[in-house]
Amino acid sequence: MDNVYRGATAPVVHGSMAIVLHAHLPWVRHPEHEHFLEEEWLYEAVTEAYLPLVTLMRRWADEGVPFKLSLSLSPTLVAMLQDELLRKRCDRYLEDLSHLVDAELKRTAGDGHLQYLAGHYRERLDDVRRQWQALGGELVPAFARLQEQGHLDLMTCAATHAYLPLHQTHPQAVWAQLKVAVDDHRRAFGRDPVGIWLPECAYYPGLDALLADAGLRYFVGNAHALTLALPPPRFGTFAPVFCDPSGVAVFGRDLEASRQVWSRDDGYPSDPTYREFYRDIGFDLDLATVGPFLKPDGVRKYTGIKYHRITGATEHKELYDPYWAREKAAEHAADFALRRRAQLQAARGQMDRAPLLVAPYDAELFGHWWYEGPWWLDGVVRRWAREEVDYPLTHLADYLRGHPNQQLCRPAQSSWGEEGYHQFWLNAANEWLYPHLHKAAERMVTLAQRFPRADGLPRRALNQAARELLLAQSSDWAFILRTGTMVDYAARRVRSHLRRFTQLYQQLLGSVAPRPEDRLALSSEFPFADATDAAPAVLDEAWLSRLESADTLFPTLDYRVFRGPRSTP
Repeated sequence: MDNVYRGATAPVVHGSMAIVLHAHLPWVRHPEHEHFLEEEWLYEAVTEAYLPLVTLMRRWADEGVPFKLSLSLSPTLVAMLQDELLRKRCDRYLEDLSHLVDAELKRTAGDGHLQYLAGHYRERLDDVRRQWQALGGELVPAFARLQEQGHLDLMTCAATHAYLPLHQTHPQAVWAQLKVAVDDHRRAFGRDPVGIWLPECAYYPGLDALLADAGLRYFVGNAHALTLALPPPRFGTFAPVFCDPSGVAVFGRDLEASRQVWSRDDGYPSDPTYREFYRDIGFDLDLATVGPFLKPDGVRKYTGIKYHRITGATEHKELYDPYWAREKAAEHAADFALRRRAQLQAARGQMDRAPLLVAPYDAELFGHWWYEGPWWLDGVVRRWAREEVDYPLTHLADYLRGHPNQQLCRPAQSSWGEEGYHQFWLNAANEWLYPHLHKAAERMVTLAQRFPRADGLPRRALNQAARELLLAQSSDWAFILRTGTMVDYAARRVRSHLRRFTQLYQQLLGSVAPRPEDRLALSSEFPFADATDAAPAVLDEAWLSRLESADTLFPTLDYRVFRGPRSTP
């Protein structure tokens, strides 16, 4: 394989492409229940996206395929991947899915096409389980090894994927999201992250200064973060700019590369040959057939076994064929490579330096939402390695090391959400969240200032209060409320974390004889707290221990992070 991908002499680099993947899930760990539906978000993503991506990258490395990718792993996802309880439950999920596939092989024995598809899922699941067992269920060390080998640039994200522009009224809260993320990345991977994927690529002026204070060197922004910057960047999105005056680099998303993968109308995943995500046997078959997999309550859910292809815009769906879908993925990979080379060649003719094309995507797209995504990515990387040696793949950290001088600009406020700004996370469906999140942030800052050197039980309570606030700030809850899926769960999570935070706040103030202004702050203006004018006299250690055992993420969290970047503990 070395001879296929590596020439005798290093080629002249005329440009490069950076594929950037962002992997994130909200914290969904519920040890109080033996089975919990939302935990399966993690098991589905592991089985269908994260593990196939790890397997793909390890295969490239073993075969000598030259590749470099940037990968953002959110701290909540890393914590879940490292959690022993969730790994054991993922084992159980894979075992249950294996039994379902066995049952499908028997049920479809009289139908040649369905039997072929059931056999395909049997082979795929066997491979997934082999890879899972080979890694001992440990994906985080596998990602770390790929970074050590130089293939991956591992980035972080905000601690709980908070939508940062909507928290800028309390910069200490934004700082906490960044600093906790950096510290937790260091704990998990043994080194500080160089870059960060801002949640939803959402930037506001001044955020870069906090990034610099946290030791972060770059972030990914949407295209108009650069194209509307002042002064206008000379090279558009084909080169990063340094934020003025912080010096933090911002890389702009290439809109054409994004459109071809993301567009629901004419993007690759919409091809009628590809598998239809929404036609799943968990909903298609009768309950008696799929019931054993739907335990314990029999609620219908996705199983990952899907027998139909997209076909067209109507309800009618033809049966899926993985062979032709794989062929189509190869065709689309070739098309993508051809178009990106043409873009880079055109840009090279107008620049006095080698252009960079940044292609960022959600990692969950590859394998979960777009079943053929890993096949497509494999085709892109292999074809690029064979044919585009003068336009190599790079990752963002390497690019910055090789290009230390860039134009100084002031990026524009932006996100990659609907209409390019913030309305998807602030609208009629979710606006009720923010007054309470902001009030809780104000109270957490007060606690951090009021208790400069707490120890023992008060310190544990303060750290848990910080943890509850961080979890309440997750942008996933606002996203779910806006999309209208799992609304009850999202609302429950926000209310639960804010209620716990407020009860801890009450108990902590009660432990040091609250001032009159503290008593006023505990009024019924906060609807999710069982607040009274008199706070409890002592901390409830048994209750606190239950909270700590349920939410085990951020084990090194220090509540004083909410004092802001300029404070000294």
